[in-house]
Amino acid sequence: MTPTPAPSNSRRQFLKGAAAAATGFTIVPRHVLGGPRHVAPSEKVNVALVGAGGMGRSNLKQLFALDDVQVISVVDPAGDYPSWPGGSNRHGRLPTKADIEKHYAGKTPNFQCKDYQDFRVMLEREKEVDAVLCATPDHLHAVISAAAMRSGRHVYCEKPLTHNLAENRKIAAIAKETGVATQMGNQGTAQDGIRETIELVRSGAVGPIQTIHTWVPASRYNVDLVGRPAEGLALPDDFDWDLWLGPREPRDFHSVYHPFTWRDFWDFGSGSLGDFACHDLNASVRAFDLPLPERVTAHSAGKILDEVVPIGAMAYYDFPATDSRPAIRLNWYDSGLKPRKPGALGEHPLPRRGTLFIGEKGVILTQSSGSAPLLFPESLRESTPTPPQSLPRSPGHHREWIDACKGGPAAGSHFEFGAHLTEISLMGLLALRTGKTIGWNAGKQELEGAEDIQSLIEGSYRPGWEVL
Repeated sequence: MTPTPAPSNSRRQFLKGAAAAATGFTIVPRHVLGGPRHVAPSEKVNVALVGAGGMGRSNLKQLFALDDVQVISVVDPAGDYPSWPGGSNRHGRLPTKADIEKHYAGKTPNFQCKDYQDFRVMLEREKEVDAVLCATPDHLHAVISAAAMRSGRHVYCEKPLTHNLAENRKIAAIAKETGVATQMGNQGTAQDGIRETIELVRSGAVGPIQTIHTWVPASRYNVDLVGRPAEGLALPDDFDWDLWLGPREPRDFHSVYHPFTWRDFWDFGSGSLGDFACHDLNASVRAFDLPLPERVTAHSAGKILDEVVPIGAMAYYDFPATDSRPAIRLNWYDSGLKPRKPGALGEHPLPRRGTLFIGEKGVILTQSSGSAPLLFPESLRESTPTPPQSLPRSPGHHREWIDACKGGPAAGSHFEFGAHLTEISLMGLLALRTGKTIGWNAGKQELEGAEDIQSLIEGSYRPGWEVL
């Protein structure tokens, strides 16, 4: 099955014209978005899992908890492999299929889960599949999500939504065009803590906020890498390596790519910033309705290499002022780098991962993407009442998506918002990889500083693997 090549986009067409994701992050009713494959509220949603590695199996557990969901198909180029070199847990298509059948055996006699190596074959043959959950490496997110949406299936895709800016905007446009129910996998969105943080920030408890610091401990997995391995390794049994590569040019198999440490390579992942920004910048973007940044600069810990992500990075996002708030500088740190601890924290240490909102009267600290906020100094905490609940609480990240599949409200990280959050993170990666200041000119509706880096903006694809 060879897809028709996608029409090309000129450089000018891409740099001009804001994506719909640039401004819209409100949760809108499903009846506004439409959609051709709504499942009746009384019926089960039939789901196909594409990607049976760590995040695929983590998502599977969440789907198992929902009585109105049935996973009827699993797709992965690899049949069976250890979750980590030397590990005892098994990932891949076959052990995941066995776990699915075991789970549903007591509820559905003679239940069988279909397994496939190629997602395109599954989409063609499995007419009963209502929805697709994509938990593959980043470089496959867009092509799988696009194909699934074009086929009329609802789609949940792990973060980051896409691997480059051009496909990010295509995915947002396809989601809007097809009207299917979508959700990006930044699970902290559904936790009460993110809503409590936004309510506390918006209450003015610490006064106007102009500076935000966010940090994560994540770094490159293989710290000694300087490029792709000189020689390949023997290919494991029952593994279609060419399918795993997908749009990328052929290269020999090696364990530094699979399983999991593919994130170390620009061709497949996007480093710690690409991995975590959709989680840890989420509260800030939502609390202030942040648009695309007018400027982003970034610096790497160590040399920027052509094929391998850096050990660590710092990025500085500048967002313009609005009538309701001052300009905001958002600072990103990874690989163990952290901001200077503010005096308002007293003896309280900076956690390994967190966000600080710096206000005129004090600071708000969160310890992960969805954790509850802490107010400092303690004297301010004691004198500040808990703000009233102004945001609805979530029934659960996967529950939101399944409800949307049945015609309910759009999920909290539907692709319009997910693409916006992903674009902010991708702009930081462009600044990191080029050493240039990258920005968004809201008046002209175009990127600035990106005129000569089209290969990074648009990516490259083998024939038949374009995002259509």
